[in-house]
Amino acid sequence: MNKKALLEAALFVSDKPLSLEMLSSIVDAPLDEVESLLKDLKLELEKDDRGIELAQTPNGFELRIKSKYRDKVAKIAPLADLSDGVMRTLGIIVMKQPVKQSLIVKYQGNKAYGYIKNLEERGLIKTEKAGKTKICTTTPEFEKYFGKSADEIKKYLEKSLEKKV
Repeated sequence: MNKKALLEAALFVSDKPLSLEMLSSIVDAPLDEVESLLKDLKLELEKDDRGIELAQTPNGFELRIKSKYRDKVAKIAPLADLSDGVMRTLGIIVMKQPVKQSLIVKYQGNKAYGYIKNLEERGLIKTEKAGKTKICTTTPEFEKYFGKSADEIKKYLEKSLEKKV
C-alpha cells in the first residue's frame, strides 16, 4: 500500500487537523517517516497546477483550498468544513474582537465552548485567560484560511448586516 497516498486520503476525508501521532497510526509508520511523507506531499501540493495545500495548524495537519482559488470555489461549498454554529461564533469574534468568551456564550449558549475549542484547534482564533473567562481574537491563520484580512471580513459582515436591517 502506498503510504503517501493513504496519508493524503486520511487528510482529505478528515474534518479536523490530524496530529502527527494520528497520521503515524493510520499509515502504520514511525513519526520520522510520516514527517518525511508530509514534507514530500507538501512539496507536491505547492506546485502551481495544484488547487489544495497542506497546512500545519496547532493541532495537526490538514488539506485546504489554496487562498487564490477560494473565492472561485466558495459558491460550490462555502465553508463546508465549518458548521453554522462555528461560523456564527467566528462572526462574533471577528465583529467584536477582542471579545470575552463569556459574551459569546451569552449570545450562543453553552455550545459556544465547543465552537471556540474547534476554532482554536484549527488555529483560526487564539484565546488568552482573563480572570474567569478568556479573550478571543483571530489569528494570522484565520486570514490565510479566508484569503482576506479580519478587517475586510468585518466590513463585509457589517455591510451584510446593514442590508438585513
